[in-house]
Amino acid sequence: MLLVKTHLGLSAVHGIGLFASEPIAKGTTIWRFDERTDRRFTKAEREAMPEPARSFVATYSYPERVGSDMHLLDGDHARFMNHSTTPNTDCETDTVATRDIAAGEELLCDYDQFHPGHGLF
Repeated sequence: MLLVKTHLGLSAVHGIGLFASEPIAKGTTIWRFDERTDRRFTKAEREAMPEPARSFVATYSYPERVGSDMHLLDGDHARFMNHSTTPNTDCETDTVATRDIAAGEELLCDYDQFHPGHGLF
């Protein structure tokens, strides 16, 4: 669940991106798993879904941690956070700002932290 004010916009990285709607100080927790909005899916649950739900979950979910068959699906706009090799967040567990982030700046994470081999740059 996002814990800071954000909005969606056109991304210079890829398609739609997630942007800070207010300044975010270094060390601020931006996102934390919350079962009230976010979901965990086993591999069996994902495979049993009908199309187009299976494709949606394949696109927007990600491994809970490196090597995990359990995938997380963000229930809010956090699913639009794009990948960067020079991110402004750390997604090791909760998503935390690694530096001060200005209002209007895109929030970026390194997918390699939880999904090595994701196939993006």
